[in-house]
Amino acid sequence: MKKAFFALCMMVSFAVLAACGSSSDNGSKDNAKDSDLWASIKEKGVLTVGTEGTYEPFTYHDKKTDKLTGYDVEVITEAAKRLGLKAEFKETQWDSMFAGLNSKRFDVIANQVGKTDREGKYDFSDKYTTSNAVVVTKKNNKDITSEADVKGKTSAQSLTSNYNQLAEKAGAKVEGIEGMAQAFQLIQQGRVDMTYNDKLAVLNYLKTSGNKNLKIAFETGDPQDTFFAFRKGSGELTDQVNKALKEMKEDGTLSKISKKWFGEDVTE
Repeated sequence: MKKAFFALCMMVSFAVLAACGSSSDNGSKDNAKDSDLWASIKEKGVLTVGTEGTYEPFTYHDKKTDKLTGYDVEVITEAAKRLGLKAEFKETQWDSMFAGLNSKRFDVIANQVGKTDREGKYDFSDKYTTSNAVVVTKKNNKDITSEADVKGKTSAQSLTSNYNQLAEKAGAKVEGIEGMAQAFQLIQQGRVDMTYNDKLAVLNYLKTSGNKNLKIAFETGDPQDTFFAFRKGSGELTDQVNKALKEMKEDGTLSKISKKWFGEDVTE
């Protein structure tokens, strides 16, 4: 009886040890997988990047040269360079961007990605851009300087955008428009008082258009951060990109790129 009991205990012990060994092996395989991805990229010398190529000023084609350019393009190219890699871009429509990442068509997405409901499904770099909603008015408008001044005023908004919701929440009367350019036109014509829109898009417009008839009256809403996105479990690749971003922040390169595109530092 005692021998049978001893044999049973030995069998249970071996089973437990085998299970522990199996768990450790899986962990090792996962770690190896992460390392293999980074090692493979280093060996090729290429970081493959998914981006739209149609989202000015972040990722688009220069009208004169047709070369892919933009803020996001420049930031990820510099990060790759610091890792001894060449950034190779795969242009993809936004709706299929994450499908392309999942299918390993590229290693990372550089396209003003917010975490929103994607957190937990993907790995993310440290943030490299922070933006707010802003309210744009005519240059000589002195009536609108804060959220409290918006109630009862008319705001030109795309009716399906988040900015329309902000305008309505603040008590504005909304006039529906197709895009930012039309909103700016209506403001200058005096047909509306203002528009809510993305700070970075507005800064780029004011910088590149030379339009002196408009101004940012104030910022509003919660800050929106953007990140580079990787497949879940990208491990060392994410760490290496973060290392490069940290260096770029510390030596002022990221701020310099930001000021080039937007006229101010939008990285904090």
